[in-house]
Amino acid sequence: MSAVNFNAWLHPSFTRSRSPTFLFHGLTNSPIPSLIVTKRPRDKLYSSPSFTVSAVLTKEETVETEEKPAFNFKSYMLQKADAVNQALDDAVPLREPLRIHEAMRYSLLAGGKRVRPVLCVAACELVGGAAATAMPAACAVEMIHTMSLIHDDLPCMDNDDLRRGKPTNHKVFGEDVAVLAGDALLAFAFEHIAGATVGASPPRIVRALGELARAIGAEGLVAGQVVDIKSEGLDDVGLERLEFIHLHKTAALLEGAVVLGAILGGGSDEEIERLRKFARYIGLLFQVVDDILDVTKSSQELGKTAGKDLAADKVTYPKLLGIEKSKEFAAKLNKDAQDQLSGFDPVKAAPLVALANYIAYRQN
Repeated sequence: MSAVNFNAWLHPSFTRSRSPTFLFHGLTNSPIPSLIVTKRPRDKLYSSPSFTVSAVLTKEETVETEEKPAFNFKSYMLQKADAVNQALDDAVPLREPLRIHEAMRYSLLAGGKRVRPVLCVAACELVGGAAATAMPAACAVEMIHTMSLIHDDLPCMDNDDLRRGKPTNHKVFGEDVAVLAGDALLAFAFEHIAGATVGASPPRIVRALGELARAIGAEGLVAGQVVDIKSEGLDDVGLERLEFIHLHKTAALLEGAVVLGAILGGGSDEEIERLRKFARYIGLLFQVVDDILDVTKSSQELGKTAGKDLAADKVTYPKLLGIEKSKEFAAKLNKDAQDQLSGFDPVKAAPLVALANYIAYRQN
């Protein structure tokens, strides 16, 4: 079994963690590629997002056990998504010039799972911060994610006509306005963090801005997009290159969302780096599942064009590993992600555990 060192592919901004570098192993003698990371012993197995309160001593020195209701993920997501949607609506009102703001709002408020902003808020709350402190950063991450979708759908990129069950931005507003709408959302994301964040110190806000810039720049999201484009139609694209694409194109922004929340919430360096690794795992997990859904679901089920990766002759995990081994790989990534949450307050970690499971088992 041969090992591929991450450092050969990743920029220091993605490997500056004080913890050991990730190693991705190939398929030589293994049924699935395995992620191996050195970590401290697990304090608790997070096999489900259901928790109980520990025993409480009474005056009579007896012990009583009180059952605490299971974490309600659906209710949590609805509450947080509603808060994010309201914050996005408030942040980008309809104003002059009307055309560009209409285009920005069309894609920004088109729905979506709001996984990235919810991850940002959940990470902030996990380390002791307030949701309101993370909300501008959560909105900024969603603005940048929306920008990436608008640009990704353009004819010069993936040339897609459907996004979130609606015609893509350029089909409604034209290619020129779609490009500018994405540009405007990108620029405003940074302005919004800088001007609207409350409850965090200026050094932490500056640190968050730097993290976000690195996550989406020429050595982050853009790097993954470029390598993805240049890999179309190639016969020799292996797991190493595929992992580079997804760790940058998809995982980088998810990592940015989690790390921003941890920074602004007042997390220690150790907590931030553990959450960074958690986010890398779920970022890669998100893309593995996306690859599986692309070949197993219909366009109607997905809300976007199904099978477009196959049509574009893109390399995907199902193409390299097959469907079943891709599913096994996704399950391992989910487990490894949740291992990073051991040691945190299990009640506060419940949303992140549930979000990891949601990403692993989503159907669209």
